[in-house]
Amino acid sequence: MPPSDLPLQRREFISAVAGTCLIAHRPAFASTAAPDGAPQPRRVTRLETGWKFSLGHAVDVERDFGFGRDQRTFAKAGAGTADATLAKFDDRVWQSVRVPHDWAVALPFAEPKSPPKDRADAMAAHGFKAIGRDFPQNSIGWYRVTLPVGPADKGQSIWLEFDGVFRDCIVFVNGYAAGGSASGYAPFCVDIADFLDYDGGPNVLTVRVDASLGEGWFYEGAGIYRHVDLVRAAPVHIPQWGTFVRSELGSGRAQLLVTTDVVNDGAAPVEVLLRQQMFDSRKRIVAECEDARFTLAPGQRSAQDGSTFVDAPSLWSLENPDLYTMVSEVIVAGQVIDRVETRFGIRSIRFDAERGFFLNGKPVKLLGTCNHHDHAGVGTAIPDALHAWRVAQLKEMGSNAWRSAHNPAAQVLLDACDSMGMLMIAEARQNSTSDEALGEIERMVLSSRNHPCVILWSLGNEEPHQATERGARINAELAARVKRLDPTRQSTFAMDQGWDTGVGRVVDVLGFNYRTDKIEAYHGRHPDQPVYGSETGSTVATRGEYTNDPARHIVRAYDTEHPWWASTAEEWWTIVAERTYIAGGFVWTGFDYRGEPTPYAAFPSVSSQFGILDTCGFPKDNYYYYRAWWRPDQPLVHLLPHWNWAGREGQPIEVWAHGNAEEVELKLNGRSLGRKGMPRNRHLEWQVPYATGRLEAIGYNGGRVVARDVRETSGLAHAVKLKVDRRMAKAGDVVILNAEVVDSRGRPMPTADNLLRFTVANGEVIGVGNGNPNSVEPDLATERRAFNGLAQAIVRINRSGPVNLAVSSAGLAGSRLRIVAL
Repeated sequence: MPPSDLPLQRREFISAVAGTCLIAHRPAFASTAAPDGAPQPRRVTRLETGWKFSLGHAVDVERDFGFGRDQRTFAKAGAGTADATLAKFDDRVWQSVRVPHDWAVALPFAEPKSPPKDRADAMAAHGFKAIGRDFPQNSIGWYRVTLPVGPADKGQSIWLEFDGVFRDCIVFVNGYAAGGSASGYAPFCVDIADFLDYDGGPNVLTVRVDASLGEGWFYEGAGIYRHVDLVRAAPVHIPQWGTFVRSELGSGRAQLLVTTDVVNDGAAPVEVLLRQQMFDSRKRIVAECEDARFTLAPGQRSAQDGSTFVDAPSLWSLENPDLYTMVSEVIVAGQVIDRVETRFGIRSIRFDAERGFFLNGKPVKLLGTCNHHDHAGVGTAIPDALHAWRVAQLKEMGSNAWRSAHNPAAQVLLDACDSMGMLMIAEARQNSTSDEALGEIERMVLSSRNHPCVILWSLGNEEPHQATERGARINAELAARVKRLDPTRQSTFAMDQGWDTGVGRVVDVLGFNYRTDKIEAYHGRHPDQPVYGSETGSTVATRGEYTNDPARHIVRAYDTEHPWWASTAEEWWTIVAERTYIAGGFVWTGFDYRGEPTPYAAFPSVSSQFGILDTCGFPKDNYYYYRAWWRPDQPLVHLLPHWNWAGREGQPIEVWAHGNAEEVELKLNGRSLGRKGMPRNRHLEWQVPYATGRLEAIGYNGGRVVARDVRETSGLAHAVKLKVDRRMAKAGDVVILNAEVVDSRGRPMPTADNLLRFTVANGEVIGVGNGNPNSVEPDLATERRAFNGLAQAIVRINRSGPVNLAVSSAGLAGSRLRIVAL
């Protein structure tokens, strides 16, 4: 935790990087009990509910609750900052919200009215949402919540941990400006103990967020879009990000190297005993560090190094992502006064210039995707269960790696990758050595270095100085800083040109954006540097569409369309798959994302069309290309397009089959159209005169049928089918509800656009989507038109008990499901 006398100026505040570990909300492991009346180990309260929200104003002081009135906002501590920062302010008319929260997703779309090109491009880049300098009435957000602090907390160290606020924010407690962060992505901490009222009065946290300026060229949301925790601990405690566990594998055992920081925020020296035990996933003690005994002077912070061994460790891997927990206890006068749980994995990683990436000594091809952090219906405020669901969709495709582009990932996403076996490249947002940028990259590393999923620290992406001597200087310093904070992982950078100069010569592992065909020549010139495709592919496609239609901003889904600088899926993957020295590649992108609309940058295109899946996570056809070759042990045939082509009878239809069977036979209405051998890492094509009926692809291995796929001409829309991602969930969690329009025989209606209405008993629909990159329907609603037959609702469960889910549509039979909330 930052020292209590930390200056309040923003740069000094956010540059004072202290260290966190992952802290459980409830102790999960056995602990030395503290006697009655003794100080208790830390309490962590997640601040999710009870928040009030209102828009402010970027240029109108009175509409911004007096912020900046008379230019005396910071003249007197605790007074005159702004009306909304004071505990007595009446916020009853403000909107009740739940954090994480993205206020931008609820804003209207703004169709540009002949602005200058640069401003029109900026509006398109952020998904045409009415936010930014041109929309001062929408670009400031205020949050208030009452903190659960009382008389028993007096004398404790108390701080707030923010995992992400977009963007420039000031944190007030009872009217005092306590801290903040300029970064929209890096986590940060605010010490609030001095500003609290311990005599029973309300303690009000206020956060002013300014999203007038962006940091990226994509939709970034606005607000407190990640978790906030209130932490109360004894004056002698382990600070945020204060534990670091590394593992070194030996013959049949693993050595664990541990560094743990302890700080004394009290007024007197203290004799401290630090006890640390390692637990396996079954909560059994498997190792202990030798107790450390030391004295801490007032205001002192001490780093304690220790080590221990785990015999026959269960190694963290993609197939078995086993996790351990280190329990660290700070003991004073025989009492446990602080306790922290740190999850970690035991595994080894390395990059080899000739053989690629190794996990636990075995070569693993990185089958990756790049992803921004937004989803249909909720924007950037992605609930925990939705993070895990998104990881699961990519794992089902065969992906084993995720690049967090272009900013540090949410801790919840890293937790999901840890527990589900997904590798991660964590990426910094600012590529600079300014105090601000150094603070951001330090916080990224310190907050995330215990996650076994993280395999590389990416210093930047396609920066203008990437191929210059200045870029080399900057990134050499960043690489050295990262190495000091975490000697277990290497640095990387995503370059799209100039690989032989500048940054390319100072990072450990070099990423190639799109120019996959240039990797071989670079490897010949620099055979000692590991390489991989940091961005690959960038095929553009509209889910369920098979004819280019520029007027409608529609792109066919045949893996043929891409910008000039990109390639098809087949083009990049055949290069990488056949060269062991290329560690792998990361497709741009796994999911469609809001903003940066490509290939059509004009309204109403509000999202990209790069994704293997759309903004809802519905697969496009290329999903099955990757699924076939990234999971070759699972036989697959996938047929495209759909088979509803009224008016084109007798005309040739371009038919493709993705798959990994040795041979594929195509049949139309039972008549064989021939059997073809499947080229490795490629696809098959036919030209088929259209006739209504049944189109079937049959996959054979050794003459035996191993896979089938069918497309049938459907009838009239008759009903809506409903699927939920799971039948049991926790109260307060979300479930993902997918709806599909079908005919009377249950066959999908591939072009249906019926308006679907979602209803929930014992829950609420918090957002809807359909994956249409050209839809300007509201996300915060309970209804949505199907796009090519599909739509989605994100549903939050209010309380334990049965949850009834339903979908309806005029003229169609509806559907109902019941799940159980625990």
